[in-house]
Amino acid sequence: MEGPMKRICCLVFLVMLGIAGFGGVYGAGECGKSSPDAEAWKLAPCISAAQDVNAQVSDRCCSQVKKIGQNPSCLCAAMLSNTAKSSGVKPEVAVTIPKRCNIADRPVGYKCGAYTLP
Repeated sequence: MEGPMKRICCLVFLVMLGIAGFGGVYGAGECGKSSPDAEAWKLAPCISAAQDVNAQVSDRCCSQVKKIGQNPSCLCAAMLSNTAKSSGVKPEVAVTIPKRCNIADRPVGYKCGAYTLP
């Protein structure tokens, strides 16, 4: 009886270890532990600038774009997210915001889906 019990305990231990190990795998996407939709909410001050290329870009918008833009893949994911689309953001206009903010270290030429950051 001792042999089968040892095997069962070992199997239970391995299953628990496997479950614990897999729990950490799903935490990092384009924006780390945050979702692109959550990051898109942070870009709310940019809504009018992301809809009209001639609209003035606010300082609050530029500040958020600079912060999120430190990770270009996150910035792109936020600009192309469902939240951004449902807010009326035009991706072809949104990708121009880092340049319109005069962010010196912006990721020029970075591919953002079908768009390229100028």
